Amino acid sequence: MIPLTFADVGREAIIRKVGGSPEVRKHLEDLGFVAGAEVTPISEIGGSVIIKVKESRVALSREMAAKIMV
Repeated sequence: MIPLTFADVGREAIIRKVGGSPEVRKHLEDLGFVAGAEVTPISEIGGSVIIKVKESRVALSREMAAKIMV
């Protein structure tokens, strides 16, 4: 398992675990970041990572993306 921030851009990955405090996990789950979901890192812009999840594109800070293990 590696943090989502280290996943290859453009390569699909499966979420294995979502870490962080209960509030952070709930927020990420509400955005679609749940164990078993397919995600694809699209790009990195500044301190944010653009990720495709459930046919949507979501921008997360690198800190938040590091809590998602793939």
